[in-house]
Amino acid sequence: MKKLIPLIGLLAATGAAVAEPASPYPYFVGNCFNCHGTEGRSNSAIPAIAGRDKAYLENTLKAFKAGSKPATIMHQLAKGYTDEEIAVLADYFSRQK
Repeated sequence: MKKLIPLIGLLAATGAAVAEPASPYPYFVGNCFNCHGTEGRSNSAIPAIAGRDKAYLENTLKAFKAGSKPATIMHQLAKGYTDEEIAVLADYFSRQK
């Protein structure tokens, strides 16, 4: 019985972890919250990106990445993302209201 109790606890913990739904977007969308506000809703000089057109966001991020759009920091940050990750970011923020 003493060996069975830890096993039951392990199974219960595993079941709880499996039952929790995964986020539809990777953790890296949270990186944008630092400057653009939670969910991209900025109330500062930094532009809000929530609800912007997906193609606009994707093209803008790619322009920052290529260095063809002037920026203070975004050109450096965008270089850290693949084109696929940029597409995920654009999709995520375009869906925010």
